Amino acid sequence: MKTALVTGTSSGIGKAIAEALLKEGMTVIGLCRSVEKLPTGVIPLPCDLREPGEIQAAFEKVPQLDILVNSAGLAYLSRLADGNPQHWEEMWRVNVHALSLCSQLALARFPETGGHILNLSSMSGHRVPPTGGFYASTKFAVRALCEALRSELKTLGNKTRVSSLSPGFVDTPLLDTYFAGRAEELAATRQNIDMLTPEAIAATALHILTSPPEVEINDVLMRSADQSV
Repeated sequence: MKTALVTGTSSGIGKAIAEALLKEGMTVIGLCRSVEKLPTGVIPLPCDLREPGEIQAAFEKVPQLDILVNSAGLAYLSRLADGNPQHWEEMWRVNVHALSLCSQLALARFPETGGHILNLSSMSGHRVPPTGGFYASTKFAVRALCEALRSELKTLGNKTRVSSLSPGFVDTPLLDTYFAGRAEELAATRQNIDMLTPEAIAATALHILTSPPEVEINDVLMRSADQSV
């Protein structure tokens, strides 16, 4: 039985992925702050991903892993011209630094035959939307980190696979943060676009994570059929 650690498992995409992995018969560890919201059957591992010390301490409780899913993310509408630098720092800590640290710590717990790291990225890591601001830069960083780690592991002879999944608009609580103060715009977006569901993302994540060992799916771009960019 494989063991998977999923970050950001209390809601949205992370929660849906955790549920999908449970149905696949895996042991699932949920690393997040709100462990009381975890799906039934997920092993809780409390952690604030903004704090590197907490991440280190959490992973010390995990002896071995086969899969890491970096699903946790923050998205503030924070422009470079006049955005809140505190929001920039929070996004960088969670979307980039925590993802990198979790990946490094997971590598030490994978079997000799290698594990699998799946990073939840975004279409904002492939093009910069007009309101993307600093958030898009964190997702471009995730894209670069995935390729950097993949190349490093090949050089080291490590058979761990590195994948990423880049969705467009997904109807999750993250949108409430991104559209904070713009309720009318969020309502219009929901009306005009039949957004992706967390379950649709989880189904694709499961396809990636259960692919044959000789297959490494590096990035999947997903949009709603209604989304134009």
